[in-house]
Amino acid sequence: MSAVRRSTDDDVELFIETLVVERGLSRNTAEAYARDVRQWADYLRSKGKECFSDADRDDVWAYLERLKKRGLERASVARKHSSLRQLYKHLAREGLSQTDPTADLERPRITRRVPEVLTAAECHRLLMAPGLATEQAIRDTAMLYTLYATGLRVSELVSLRLQDIQWELQAIRTIGKGNKERIIPIAAPALTLLRRYVQEVRPLSVTRLDEDAIFLTRRGRRMTRVRFWQIIKACCLAAGIRRQASPHTVRHSFATHLLEGGADLRAIQEMLGHADLSTTQIYTHVSDTHLEETYDEKHPRAR
Repeated sequence: MSAVRRSTDDDVELFIETLVVERGLSRNTAEAYARDVRQWADYLRSKGKECFSDADRDDVWAYLERLKKRGLERASVARKHSSLRQLYKHLAREGLSQTDPTADLERPRITRRVPEVLTAAECHRLLMAPGLATEQAIRDTAMLYTLYATGLRVSELVSLRLQDIQWELQAIRTIGKGNKERIIPIAAPALTLLRRYVQEVRPLSVTRLDEDAIFLTRRGRRMTRVRFWQIIKACCLAAGIRRQASPHTVRHSFATHLLEGGADLRAIQEMLGHADLSTTQIYTHVSDTHLEETYDEKHPRAR
């Protein structure tokens, strides 16, 4: 019995719905997969093939090689290959294709630098470093707590506006890469500090009534990425953290500690705003590495 012949457009729409409804991916993440699949469909049509089921192994190989020759980064080629694998698994489950042309192809290898993370103890010392003795200290502590509690990018943190705090829902709204909105839960201790800063300290720095940025400098200007990086560097020194750390280090630590605590990788992907799950999967390696280091350091028979 031959596979049902359908247009690639119909198959892409069904693929998106399956990713959203059955696998629980966000619409934005599903659309990222769909973009890769639509590009594959365009390539097949250029070869005179109108259905995904018409493709064979040589087509996939030639397509990936074409992407490499056009200068696409290895990670991007690997992502597109992964999207095609997901597509053909989906088509097989739905009975829309009897073959999987991606099955025997080796996945492109990616050499990724494992991100630097702080231990939970180091994060605790970092959060405590500014203290609460001065108005500036309260602001810096609120920023650090918010960063570690949400995993925001530094650009997202300094861009937060008053209306982005959803106090009753205990969440923060942010606009990330690609102008994509996401809602991130924020832990009660961080929210309490944020409330104290907004109510008691921020009004003392306001110089313009129309300024809606949450975090302000002493002159009433929006906090900048560079200035906050300097704040973290100073707090690391005060906390006795000798290695280099940045706002992105705290973001990496947020994700790694969540994973070590048992959080679902897909949920972490949503909170970080990653378009592709493969980007988030780097933290599984970070977590394994950290566990090995902890074992070697703490286990009495490890040495």
